[in-house]
Amino acid sequence: MTLVSCIRGIQLAVVVAIAIATATPLAAAQEPVRRLVLHDSPRSVAAVQFTDQQGRARSLDDLRGKVVVLNIWATWCVPCRKEMPALDRLQGTLGGAELKVVPLSVDRGGLETVRKFYSEINLRNVAIYTDPSGQALRAVGAIGLPTTLVIDRAGQEVGRAIGPAEWDSPEIAATLRAVMTNTGGRLGQRQDPDRSNLQASPGPLRRAFDWLMAPVTELILDRETPDNSSEKNRSRLTKENEHAVND
Repeated sequence: MTLVSCIRGIQLAVVVAIAIATATPLAAAQEPVRRLVLHDSPRSVAAVQFTDQQGRARSLDDLRGKVVVLNIWATWCVPCRKEMPALDRLQGTLGGAELKVVPLSVDRGGLETVRKFYSEINLRNVAIYTDPSGQALRAVGAIGLPTTLVIDRAGQEVGRAIGPAEWDSPEIAATLRAVMTNTGGRLGQRQDPDRSNLQASPGPLRRAFDWLMAPVTELILDRETPDNSSEKNRSRLTKENEHAVND
């Protein structure tokens, strides 16, 4: 077994252990409607950049002042495909000046792949947003798809769903209305953090998490048909291993 393979094996083992530990509180709540969990306190959201359906560069900062339901998904993800109509209905019901549903696809095929899927299932309300690089997965610390963040008007994460949810259910609609009006039990006025410091100087825990998540992100993105980038990754790892042995 090569040195690089050993390191990546350790990374995957640690991430799996973390995933099991963090999933435990959700095990008793099998119903999709209960997958949305509010945080005890708001959390900063790293910069997430993407492209809209007109090909323009966008970011979460563009949506400040609105409640954002950021759904990270892919067309090859079966649970993602199943929950997309509910997200479309949510945008149709609550979307507007106060709330925005942002389905962010990490498909490597980009805009055309997503546009074809939208047409197939007749999505009418949600816009198309793409991130073929998959950087959003690392930015939000996603351990799988779909992962959905509820972000308040100040740009802070106040809730998260791991896995599909019934986004058009009365329970989730009531929760989102509470976020929109700041009347929820744990949803008060938040002080906006210094996001520039967060982006410029990630702490040691964040760097460790990014290192651990790197192979998981590659596995998620490699679920699609292998392409030249996968071959490049394997070639890069082989070269890294050769250098490690020579050293």
